[in-house]
Amino acid sequence: IVFHTYLRVEAPKGELWIFLIGDLSVFPLRWTIRPPGFINLQILPQFVKRMILADIMTILGSIDIIK
Repeated sequence: IVFHTYLRVEAPKGELWIFLIGDLSVFPLRWTIRPPGFINLQILPQFVKRMILADIMTILGSIDIIK
């Protein structure tokens, strides 16, 4: 028997996602944790297009990458 479970937990800076696949043993077969800090980095390539290098530090500070 293989089970799948998905859990969303409220974290200080967003939502923490946990996905588990297991067979009722002590250890999971597969697990994935997606912290809230990396979701906002997906927009980074669109933000830095045609920007000068000095602006990149301001852009990184505005999307709050430090967790």
